[in-house]
Amino acid sequence: MISSLRLFTMTFLIYLLTRIDLLLYFTTCVVLFLYWINGSKKSNGNMPPGPKPLPLIGNLNLVNLKKPYESLMELSEKYGEIFTVHFGPKKIVVIVGYSAVKDALVNRADDFGERADVPIFKLLFKEKGIIFSNGELWKALRRFTLSTLRDFGMGKKTVEAKIQDELLPLIEKFKSHNGKPFDTNIIMNSAVSNVICSIMFGKRFEYDDPVFKKLIEIFGENARLVGTPKIMESGKAEKYFDDENLVHSVLDLFAAGTETTSTTLRWGILLMMKYPEIQKKVQEEIRSHIKQGQMPTVDDRRNMPYTEAVIHEIQRFANIVPLNLSHTTPSDVYFRGYCIPKGTEVIPFLTSVLYDKTQWKTPYEFNPNHFLDANGKFVKRDAFMPFSAGRRACVGESLARMELFLFFTGLLQTFTFYPPPGVSRKDINLKPGIGFTLVPLPHLVCVKLND
Repeated sequence: MISSLRLFTMTFLIYLLTRIDLLLYFTTCVVLFLYWINGSKKSNGNMPPGPKPLPLIGNLNLVNLKKPYESLMELSEKYGEIFTVHFGPKKIVVIVGYSAVKDALVNRADDFGERADVPIFKLLFKEKGIIFSNGELWKALRRFTLSTLRDFGMGKKTVEAKIQDELLPLIEKFKSHNGKPFDTNIIMNSAVSNVICSIMFGKRFEYDDPVFKKLIEIFGENARLVGTPKIMESGKAEKYFDDENLVHSVLDLFAAGTETTSTTLRWGILLMMKYPEIQKKVQEEIRSHIKQGQMPTVDDRRNMPYTEAVIHEIQRFANIVPLNLSHTTPSDVYFRGYCIPKGTEVIPFLTSVLYDKTQWKTPYEFNPNHFLDANGKFVKRDAFMPFSAGRRACVGESLARMELFLFFTGLLQTFTFYPPPGVSRKDINLKPGIGFTLVPLPHLVCVKLND
């Protein structure tokens, strides 16, 4: 009798638990279904079209998180120049192609000029500094930064001389490897960082200086830099010039002025090894326009169209910052037939501009002819936007352009770059590493002194 009662009790409990599990499962399905329906309705409205989001994950099933720019390019083939994608429950509007991106960033600058509220960036940068601030704070810091950099010689012979001064130890460092394979990563970062150091601190550092090496490592790890000069300014904007804002502003200058430029130069060296015929044409132009023993100058650019075209094509092809930094809409924005609600994160998709099939003859190939006319003269291209565009364009663009020309030309004037023994040019991998910026995969370089 007792055992039968126990058996009945156990059977009933199992039945009850089963029913509860079924009820919970059914309830969960209903909630997720309602969430999906609600999200889909909101997405449709007058928002740009896009793939239907799944519950909770949105469209993450369609996005390669290691290479999101590739996934967004694929989605743009289906949804066009403006579409909505869901990263989890968060809606993001992606603007694609030269025409639409220029329209947003240049013609509609006020509508798309604010920096997006991205939690990870907000946590790290606290909406301080030049890059991640908004409103009057951003305006005050940007004006002050541009004014100060001009005072320090930005765009003038003063900064040109600092870059030339850094080119000499960089060449010696390359020579010190005596033709043996070496990695250019730390060396290039050190050289480009030294230009910023000489501007900001009035001095450069030796490449083997332990403090300087630690500084380079910190930037490589995206850690915060502690200890920068304190600068005060009188007037209404004085409240913006606290230590924290200035620390982040100087950090922004180092980050923007070091990582992207040094990475572009490393891509340049890798591409010269991959395409020795292009390297040879650059060197022939250098020999024709720069006397032996004379350092390149910024003025040489106007007489060296092929070298200018190669440098521009390196920047276009390398696509260093593929997604751009996100923007946001400060109010409801009506753009190209759609309504983008206030506070929506917007990606002005730079990859889609630099690889726009309507603007570039061979967008996925390294082709300096993109910047040359039929007579071999350099041609500016409006779709060339590696520094972004509009009011949020890179504040250090003029410095970066100067560094790229002087360093690249100076190195190819002195050296010929080739792969290590056992590595053919066909073996050189042009696929980028994974990260916010697209860096070359680890590789070694050999150099030979030119005659």
